[in-house]
Amino acid sequence: MSAAVPPPADRPTPPVGPPGRARPRWLTSAALAAVGAVLLTAGWAGRREEPVGDRTVGEVTRVGVRPGDRIPEYVRAAGAELAALPPSDSPSGTYALVSFTGYLAPGELPGVLADAPGSEVVTRVPLPDRQTEVVRLAAQLLPQDVVAGMAGVAERKDREAADQRARAAGTAEGELRRVYATGAEVAAGEARAYRAGCACVYAAVVRADPAVLRKLAGRLGVRAVDPAPEVRRLDRAVVLPPLPEQRDVVRPPADTALDPASVGVSSEQARDVIDPSPGGSAGSRVATPPPTSPDTGGGGGPAPGG
Repeated sequence: MSAAVPPPADRPTPPVGPPGRARPRWLTSAALAAVGAVLLTAGWAGRREEPVGDRTVGEVTRVGVRPGDRIPEYVRAAGAELAALPPSDSPSGTYALVSFTGYLAPGELPGVLADAPGSEVVTRVPLPDRQTEVVRLAAQLLPQDVVAGMAGVAERKDREAADQRARAAGTAEGELRRVYATGAEVAAGEARAYRAGCACVYAAVVRADPAVLRKLAGRLGVRAVDPAPEVRRLDRAVVLPPLPEQRDVVRPPADTALDPASVGVSSEQARDVIDPSPGGSAGSRVATPPPTSPDTGGGGGPAPGG
């Protein structure tokens, strides 16, 4: 859905924001193809860009919200676009980003997404007052794929927690040690939640006929169905659904442990502890480069911090 760029002439959809503005799409450069996960801090970007060609990696499209977007307007615009969506020219249907009103457990997904074949889900562990990593998991077979993917993420988080504990033990700087220790606590909490099959899924990417998508939009627990007919390949798409707990304006989730000033950590140290760059995983608090591509059903590979 939109960024501050002129709206394309071929997309006369209802406005998002001040009246009179068409709902534009927000395009990324192909240099951001490594961003396979949602970035809820520095990497948050908005609704949709028309894809741009690149000789090396192809096209990248972002679908969802951006910082400062008003969520009720995003929901209304997505609904209007869905209502006007023409029949798909693909036998597989049209991709759409489905945002939920709350966090769902894997076992709840088949009922909510019935008749709309899933491709991926978007998850994060909603720990109070903490940013946690946002992860995309394969979800073609529900709930089995999501359960398997969560198990893989739990293993990765165990390794991350151990790494952060080792870093905390190996630094003499008290405040930096505190940041590492907090990172270890968060990663351990994520590992426990994912291993238990937590209610952590807050969005899904599905592909179905527009009539099925419209039916899905009216189902209990569904907040918005944002169609993305321009998406042809999910490995060329970055999905950015709104968080269930946010009702007004899109913003990164609060985290009292992530503000370097609050713990007396220098900006150089903070950059080493919390990677805020596009492709980094905010909230994952790791000094080594965080995952930049979606976890698969097996989990645990390289993959927005949320």
